[in-house]
Amino acid sequence: MEIREESLAHLEAHARIEIAFEVTRVFDLRVRDQGLGGFDLIERSVLPAYPKNYDAAPGSHPTEWGSRFDLTHWGLVSAWEGEQRLGGAVIAFDTKGLQMLEGRRDLAVLWDLRVAREARRQGVGASLFAAACEWAAARRCSQLKVETQNVNVPACRFYARQGCALHGIHRFAYPDLPEEVQLLWYKSLVDRPEVPTRK
Repeated sequence: MEIREESLAHLEAHARIEIAFEVTRVFDLRVRDQGLGGFDLIERSVLPAYPKNYDAAPGSHPTEWGSRFDLTHWGLVSAWEGEQRLGGAVIAFDTKGLQMLEGRRDLAVLWDLRVAREARRQGVGASLFAAACEWAAARRCSQLKVETQNVNVPACRFYARQGCALHGIHRFAYPDLPEEVQLLWYKSLVDRPEVPTRK
């Protein structure tokens, strides 16, 4: 497998990789003591399962991003096996008006990560995530931020395995999807200095 950086002119080809999945499990959010006691994410099965397709939401298809945002500082890294595109990751950085960036220039957002169905669970996603981290670090970002939802349990577990920490839970992020909870993950891209120990 080879990881390549490509221009965003290839977003249409990137979009041909299906991002849809079946929701079979969710994390229910339990709020303790009005939030003062913290939150619990409780995994449960969903019956019947239902499809979720991020590309189907208005303005969310990769070919529509350019009409919503200035993509000048965005990047695309793709995974290839010979001439077969296995997946790709899109990273957003230094984009005016993109709220996910919190007004910071030391933060990048993993905007989109997709792996072809036949290539899933073979390490492609982890390789793309590592490449996205390298892309962001090369632009002097100290963190990579990722948005998921409580209905995408596999993604949550994937980002946790990649060393991301859950730092944000937004219960009312999606007014049109009140049953979905926004989960914000952060990955540190800077090695923390060692703390000297007393001898």
